[in-house]
Amino acid sequence: QVQLVESGGGLVQAGDSLRLSCAASGHTSSTYVMGWFRQAPGKERKFVAAISKNGIRTDYTDSVKGRFTISRDSARNTVYLQMNGLKPEDTAAYFCAADRNPYSDGFYVTSDRRDFDYWGQGTQVTVSS
Repeated sequence: QVQLVESGGGLVQAGDSLRLSCAASGHTSSTYVMGWFRQAPGKERKFVAAISKNGIRTDYTDSVKGRFTISRDSARNTVYLQMNGLKPEDTAAYFCAADRNPYSDGFYVTSDRRDFDYWGQGTQVTVSS
């Protein structure tokens, strides 16, 4: 079991940057594939980024490539999402998630929401134009 707590959201203007953090407790986060998803009002939760257990492989949805960077600090049991060049369409609640699959190797990443077993409560990001 792992508990995830997101932080770092806020209200910013288009072009600004934010860094989201996801602190994991209850288990070492390095044993999980970690991901970020977002959900706008009235819409389904969608994949944003994921990082492998060893932190070497990453995956991003096309709309954030070149602007967002996912990283992890195993010593701090924390995963980050650095968001640069924010756009109004990035406005959403952002959720951190963990995939506990013990059989995946250190380089495995997934973008499938169904693969993630644990979720945080979310942090709101609002980008004004």
